[in-house]
Amino acid sequence: MANAVTPVILGLLSLGARSGYDIKTTVDRSTRFFWAASYGQIYPELRRLEREGLVEGEDAPNGSRPRRIYRLTAAGREELESWLRSQGQLLIEHRDELLLRMFFADALPRDEALILVETRKRIFEEVLETLHGIDDMPGEDPQFVDLVLRWGIAYTEWETKWCTEQLERLQGAAATA
Repeated sequence: MANAVTPVILGLLSLGARSGYDIKTTVDRSTRFFWAASYGQIYPELRRLEREGLVEGEDAPNGSRPRRIYRLTAAGREELESWLRSQGQLLIEHRDELLLRMFFADALPRDEALILVETRKRIFEEVLETLHGIDDMPGEDPQFVDLVLRWGIAYTEWETKWCTEQLERLQGAAATA
């Protein structure tokens, strides 16, 4: 794959034709929880994929707004399937700025450090609410899209529980100190 957003675009187009805006909207309610993509990545990549014959675009203006709808070509489907089947080292990279701040939180006064854990708990509670909202949407997701949604809900429930337990532990340790 050419870059990090390529599999997102090819994968979403394998589910149906979409505009760049539609791709970003879908990313924002699905893959962004584990694989984000910005407009600044999506539109240039769509143009590159079209030049390479992996997607084809068709102008489909929406009123006065220009719009281009993209479809996966046979070559694009082959590229996606090749990526899905590829062997080699798969990396799990997790960049989490709040977790990094918590790692260094001993540099703060205790009450400020605890706010980081409380903030993390609140953020994950909000994400969990969002994921449940996605789960409650009408219609049925493809089987493996649903599988990843189930993972997201389970992980977010675990993260929320972990934050609660750690706050109790840290607050209890402060009371006995």
